[in-house]
Amino acid sequence: MSAFDEKHPHPSAEVDTHAQVHHEPLGHSATFKADDVVHADKVSVFEDSHSNGADDNEEFPYEEHQFTWRAAIVGSLLGCVVAASNLYVGLKIGWTFGASLWGAIFGFIILKPISRAMGDTFGPRENATCQAAATTAGGLSTGFVTAIPALYRMGLMGVGRTPKDDILTLFLWTACAAFFGMFFAVPLRTHFVINQDLVFPTPRAAAETIRNLHRTGSKAATDAKRTASIMMGAFFLAFIWVLIGNFIPGIFDTVHILYWIGKSAGYLNLQHADQVWGWAWSWDFSFFGAGLMTPASTVWSFILGEFIAYGLAGPLMDQSGYLNGPRGFTKGGNGSAQSWFLWPGIALMVFTAFGELAINGKSLWHGITSGVREGRNLIRRLTKRGQLADESNYVSKDTVPPHLQVPTLWWTSGLLVSGVFTVVLMAVDFKVPVYSTILAIILSFILAFVGLQASGETDINPTGSIGKVTQLVFSRFPGELAVVQKTNLMCANISASVCAQAVDMVGDLKTGHLLGASPRSQFLAQCVGSVFAIAAAVPLFILYTSAYECIIDESIKKCEFGLVSVVTWQAVCKLLTTGGTVPKASVITAGICCVLAIANLLIRIKLVPQKFRPYWLNLNAVGLGLINPSPALAMAMLTGWAAGRIWIKISQDSHEKYMYSIAGGFISGVGVAGIVKALLVLGKVPAGSVTWACNDDIC
Repeated sequence: MSAFDEKHPHPSAEVDTHAQVHHEPLGHSATFKADDVVHADKVSVFEDSHSNGADDNEEFPYEEHQFTWRAAIVGSLLGCVVAASNLYVGLKIGWTFGASLWGAIFGFIILKPISRAMGDTFGPRENATCQAAATTAGGLSTGFVTAIPALYRMGLMGVGRTPKDDILTLFLWTACAAFFGMFFAVPLRTHFVINQDLVFPTPRAAAETIRNLHRTGSKAATDAKRTASIMMGAFFLAFIWVLIGNFIPGIFDTVHILYWIGKSAGYLNLQHADQVWGWAWSWDFSFFGAGLMTPASTVWSFILGEFIAYGLAGPLMDQSGYLNGPRGFTKGGNGSAQSWFLWPGIALMVFTAFGELAINGKSLWHGITSGVREGRNLIRRLTKRGQLADESNYVSKDTVPPHLQVPTLWWTSGLLVSGVFTVVLMAVDFKVPVYSTILAIILSFILAFVGLQASGETDINPTGSIGKVTQLVFSRFPGELAVVQKTNLMCANISASVCAQAVDMVGDLKTGHLLGASPRSQFLAQCVGSVFAIAAAVPLFILYTSAYECIIDESIKKCEFGLVSVVTWQAVCKLLTTGGTVPKASVITAGICCVLAIANLLIRIKLVPQKFRPYWLNLNAVGLGLINPSPALAMAMLTGWAAGRIWIKISQDSHEKYMYSIAGGFISGVGVAGIVKALLVLGKVPAGSVTWACNDDIC
């Protein structure tokens, strides 16, 4: 999810930092290092799908085929459900969620009985195929909760035009985002999954969940059924709670504790902490689930960023008259706390990610040179010339045999074709200059490392921040204002969408790596999921914009959705393209944050002992807190984390078995409830009809 449009969730299983947790995945032992987040060492054995792959200790059944059409189609359909929920949640609060856990568990529930009826096997690797298709089909919402609604709100698609008038253009754009991001992700696997071995919390949770679901024996089968039942229970609890909150918001949606205490005590500052700055209690089950899976350092660092911007520095700067309120991008003077802290937050996130990249850059350079070499070889094959040899001395840590890898020719040719198609579409349908699109593609490659680093560490993909960086780059290009603004939004849309897709794809490859699955099979599943994603995204966007016209019409002031990301992108575009400036003090603070990010990284790597590193301050998460203007969401995440800690104290065994299922059920339930709420709006069913614990100030 994103602070404005980042992606979530995450797992965390906190145990004794000196313990070793052993499992038997796929019949081979795998060691887990017990940190703040349990994360696996490299999976060292990858079996050929044509070998028998079995021994006396084999725990899972032999799988003749890892990629199957049944798994790809079921996973894609499950992903479409998440796509619908992501559009609702993304438009409302600017966050989206991956379909990884949803696809893993519900794929098992659906496909296991089908395999029994067909008389064949359904194992964890085919389950990983289903999960990969679900993630791909459910993750293509970034543009539809950010730049595209902003284009309509600013009249840049044409006065009076609606998404219904631009169906073909939107479908073509969605295809560009889906396939370019997918091909783009393949060469990044080695750097982030193999060499850095980043946590990737949700993909890791999906792998562990799949592993547990497929354990054989009567007890394992019982545990699998119980896991599925618990996830369904969590799903329906969140689903029903959200719908009740739609009608009774003061109790079942957001509880304004500080406001009512301040009102009773006559203490205005306490009321403002809740009413103005957002420090309220939110029954946000999606963030409860995210908090359950998030490591302590991330949660507290996130809270620290929120507290600095919206609990301490921001309110003091506002009280002194230096800032003008907590939120907004169009306010005079030095702006609001949201606009002022945006750039320091981005600085922390960007320089933390690039610092990690510099430390682990050797494999990346090899990947780039390999891609260039294969591109040259493709040209040489077409001209019937000899092939270029790999003369580097690079030794890969990747143990996957070449015949199970994604062929370099596949991703290089796919990247070339989808890249050219993107350039043509942007020039013809969006009137964006060719050189701007090419620059945006290059920038996307660079910024994708920021997103992958952040997601691999914290499970939060900062696509909003990546979009802002791209908007800043494209703020002073020559041309008519309308063309410049459209270029600004759509080039940022390219960067953010490519980053979102790349993070999802690499996350799938992480899941497969932990399960010993074939990257090639997962790639094929992602291709199928992309087709479903394209088919679902545009109709869903049209559904929501038809039900809630305020999404694309800024003249409608009252809206069911907060449109945090949409308004942010729109405001930043106007600010940067019409001569607006960033306050000097904000720029200086951003510069200091750049230095702090690098210094913190060096201290953690050079001075902090390995066993304490998981608890070290996470400046990436602090930066995310600075740019997220909703402290209630951070508090909900803290609540989920605290509940998880209490749960561990009571029963660590049940926490390890069911935590991921409950978290995934909470997140999915909230999203699907959003679809029902949209249908209620289309049916003109009034919301907030019960005003308990509400008044005009807070509800």
